[in-house]
Amino acid sequence: MNLWRRVWSRFSRDIGIDLGTANTLVHVRGKGVILREPSVVAVDRSNGSVLAVGAEAKRMLGRTPGSIEAVRPLKDGVIAEFDVAEVMLRHFLRRAHRRRALVHPTVVIGIPSGITEVERSAVRDAILRAGARDALLIEEPMAAAIGSNLPVSEPIGSMVVDIGGGTSEVAVIAMNGIVQGRSVRVAGDEMDQAIIAYMHHEFSLAIGSPTAERLKLEVGSVYPMNGQERVTVARGRDLLTGLPKAVEVTSEQIREAVMEPVRSIIEAIQMTLEETPPELAADIMERGIVLTGGGALLRGIDLRLHEETHMPVRVVEDPLACVVLGTGRVLEDLDRFAPVFSKC
Repeated sequence: MNLWRRVWSRFSRDIGIDLGTANTLVHVRGKGVILREPSVVAVDRSNGSVLAVGAEAKRMLGRTPGSIEAVRPLKDGVIAEFDVAEVMLRHFLRRAHRRRALVHPTVVIGIPSGITEVERSAVRDAILRAGARDALLIEEPMAAAIGSNLPVSEPIGSMVVDIGGGTSEVAVIAMNGIVQGRSVRVAGDEMDQAIIAYMHHEFSLAIGSPTAERLKLEVGSVYPMNGQERVTVARGRDLLTGLPKAVEVTSEQIREAVMEPVRSIIEAIQMTLEETPPELAADIMERGIVLTGGGALLRGIDLRLHEETHMPVRVVEDPLACVVLGTGRVLEDLDRFAPVFSKC
């Protein structure tokens, strides 16, 4: 760490951010994870004013009049609406910093490994314009590995699969670098869209993304549950009559609905394993695949991956927080983790 960064860091509440398509998590150095909010901003399009950010804005999804729009400024893990993303980041930085520090914070932020240089620059610019003094980018699978306490700096192969809202990141990591990996823009959002399409086709029922997400969380699974299949009720609009309608939905039906997105993620994992150097593949066979991200909470995902790859698979203790915990650990020792930062 250079001298000026050492000096400034003594006065600033430096921050780590997992800027996700679905959720944003914020870690403050010395404080831990202090914020977990949906990546949603409610905007009045008639005058451009921001009405709400985070959980309050998410409650407005699908429930607003024409002039008010609940916007998710990130799509597939990258910034789709720059100005809205900047407003959201500024809001989260102010909440984390509490305006008590003498200087702007250094921010370590997780990014998908497969994004372009232009997309990386957009993330960095949005963070700087939102009030950061410096923005250090780290690829999400690397941050997830650090947050999972994997030996990223050692000559030992570790495999991380981070299934988020917009992207699924697959990476084999050793010696502070991603040796082999893939970033596919198929993840939780794609599963939600698959559930919407399934309900349309099978039940002639129109539902929104919030309902699809609820079905996925309440009864979703990707592996047979051995007599423990769950049932819930989905409410929406009957496509034939236009009237409100409710139907019962089982975990088996949701499993069928999300089959294609899950298959795409499994194929990315299999292809990455096929391209992994033999010595690192042997390490992974011994140590197993580590699952992080919100998608790791999908019932049976570890069993399904074990069946498909014949590798040990484990879900970390707090999969949603792994990336932001990794950014926090990096902040605690910037010199040690300097080699893991992504250049843009």
